Amino acid sequence: MKDNGLKTTWADGGSTLGLWLSNANPGGAEVLCGLKFDYVNIDLQHGMIDYADAVSLLQAMQSSASTLTTRVPWNEPGIIGKVLDAGAQGVIIPMVNNVAEAEAAVSACRYAPQGSRSFGPVRAARSLGRDYASEANDKIVCIPMIETVEALSNLDDILDVPGIDAVYVGPADLSISLGLPPGSDNPDASFQDALATIVSACQKRGIIPGIHSVPELAATRLEQGFRMVTVTSDMGAMADGARAGLDHVRGAVAGSPPKSSMY
Repeated sequence: MKDNGLKTTWADGGSTLGLWLSNANPGGAEVLCGLKFDYVNIDLQHGMIDYADAVSLLQAMQSSASTLTTRVPWNEPGIIGKVLDAGAQGVIIPMVNNVAEAEAAVSACRYAPQGSRSFGPVRAARSLGRDYASEANDKIVCIPMIETVEALSNLDDILDVPGIDAVYVGPADLSISLGLPPGSDNPDASFQDALATIVSACQKRGIIPGIHSVPELAATRLEQGFRMVTVTSDMGAMADGARAGLDHVRGAVAGSPPKSSMY
């Protein structure tokens, strides 16, 4: 089975930088994945992408060196199994708030005896390798999201669930849960302390801390100890590039770069 670049880099102590896809455009995805991000994630939760779109995107990016992951709409075994059967090498699972939900997420990503995933890798066995059945449990990454006060209160117990490779912070939902405005960052101590707590708890267990980010924040997140950092998105990069070009033509003031889109 094809090696999972995320697991290889993490095992070597490295960090990984990613791209987020929200738009169901195979041609655009093919171009962007050629930029050699460590991972490219297809967002089925908030993006404009459904399952059939996700399959097309996975096909368009098959030759990429990037690890291809998906964020599913919810912690539900049916859709988790389907994106894995389609060839995703990892699954980001939203709103995992307690041990039972973490166990359900892991179980949906693994074949027995480690889990309860149903067998039928109709595309994965061809795109990732004929030995898929025997190696998938070791090479697929399971990544629950930590994005609520409830998840923070249960963090240690969630991270002690066997089979979790990484966790992924959704900063906007975490901010809302803390009573703060949604966004990629917040100076409030409760938000910053939450990030530090997540990183520390992951480091103690050898679990990879990940976070959704934007270009201006990505380096800071790496300095804070996050090792899976989404740098930008297709929609954000498109908006930023178009804005930068327009500002340049209009003679934008030097030293005042365009603001990055939250998307």
